[in-house]
Amino acid sequence: MSSPPNYYQPGNELEFKDHPLFTLEKIYQAYLRCRRHKRGTINALIFEQNMEENLLNLHEELTGGTYRPGRSMAFLVEKPKQREIFAADFRDRVVHHLLVGYLEPRWERRFIHDSYACRKGKGTHRGVERLRSFTRKATANGIRRAWYLQLDVRGFFITLDHNILYERLSAHEADPAVRWLIRVILFNEPTKNCRFRDGRRADFERLPAYKTLFKTRNGCGLPIGNLTSQFFANVYLDALDQFVKRRLRVRYYLRYCDDIVLLSKDKKDLKQWEEEIKFFLAHRLRLQLNERRKLRPISDGIDFLGYIVRPDYLLVRRRVVGALRERLTTTEQALTRLGMAEYPDGRQLFPWRRPLIEKVRQWLNSYLGHIKKASGYRIIRGLRNRFSWLDEYFLWEEGKVVLRCPIPRLTLRFSQQKRWFIDHLPGHVLMIRQGGFWEMVEGSYEAAAPMLSRPSRFPNRRIHPVKDRLWKARCPVAWITETGRRLCNIAERALVCRWDFV
Repeated sequence: MSSPPNYYQPGNELEFKDHPLFTLEKIYQAYLRCRRHKRGTINALIFEQNMEENLLNLHEELTGGTYRPGRSMAFLVEKPKQREIFAADFRDRVVHHLLVGYLEPRWERRFIHDSYACRKGKGTHRGVERLRSFTRKATANGIRRAWYLQLDVRGFFITLDHNILYERLSAHEADPAVRWLIRVILFNEPTKNCRFRDGRRADFERLPAYKTLFKTRNGCGLPIGNLTSQFFANVYLDALDQFVKRRLRVRYYLRYCDDIVLLSKDKKDLKQWEEEIKFFLAHRLRLQLNERRKLRPISDGIDFLGYIVRPDYLLVRRRVVGALRERLTTTEQALTRLGMAEYPDGRQLFPWRRPLIEKVRQWLNSYLGHIKKASGYRIIRGLRNRFSWLDEYFLWEEGKVVLRCPIPRLTLRFSQQKRWFIDHLPGHVLMIRQGGFWEMVEGSYEAAAPMLSRPSRFPNRRIHPVKDRLWKARCPVAWITETGRRLCNIAERALVCRWDFV
């Protein structure tokens, strides 16, 4: 086997000129991957302002061996449980994508099939489906009794040992430049000189020792929130995967990050495997299992990745449904505060606050994507009955929601905008804002024409009497106003309120 090329330069052992990993092309490709789904964030926009200069600086630092990670942003999240997050600077994320893009294909060949966290073609839904197939096989399609053992590592990201991880990575990587970059990222301490968002250091130090990097021992811990941390976690626990599959020869074994599930028809096997896994973790990886392990019949259902997994069907975890109801209730309260209070008739009308509605659409579709994988028809039906305002804003199409009246995009003239809203809001009187005037769109006001004298164009200062007459006549009206942005040479317009009397 030929030895790897030597990229060390004479006189400076930390220079890697002409290294294929640190070319401008590779760095630019890593930048494109990094900005995907992040292009609208502040850090990405700041980096993009001087993109060429920033990429050239990264290239010089990497090839010269002078690259060092910058300051991280530390903050706390409360749901689903309290934990600390360290968000790396955007330029450091580019380097993370560069390194993981190089290492990931090499390690994918080593990883076992049934590790599902942060891997291409895997994920939570694939992991749940695989576990469900395991339950059917272990129980012979529900004919025989079988058991499951569910384990997780106590404070995994906080107690992970840097030296053990580096030894495992370097054992399969001979390139000195790659080893150097691994050391720079792995042994960086994000707690030093970090910035705090919406909190102080004292808030982090109130966390238990196994939940914060501020209390971990030297040489331990990975910051939650970095791409490299997710990949390094898979490399670290791959040793456990190989032990369980090759030494213990467990047939039904599945892992998602530090959440582990084993299945067997013999309860004694699971107890023995638990002791051997506990010993292996303690002596080889310096990790401890959490005390809240589960050893139960498969017929009880396995609480895994937001689902209750059974051989014949899936249920959504109660905590997921409860979190969704809580967010919908909070949104309902916000919409109520923004309601049309000047027309109290016992019926609450919700306004079309476009940014808020768009955010609701995004996270609601995430929940629906989770629910539709399970037996969730009754859940969705119950949500629509409880939160009837959802049907005011959204149409339900194949397990997702779309805006009932989206913003017209492919319109270059005001007449095209009017036609768009007529098609999307049939049976409504259309009142469209145009500068300092409101225009009643021709072809939509036949029902209101007998109640309103001409003209059909009203100054903004005289619109309140028109509102009163339309309201008293109980006409279905759609109010459309300018958003402040422009589409080519025309102002962008969107629905802001809809009166739909029934």
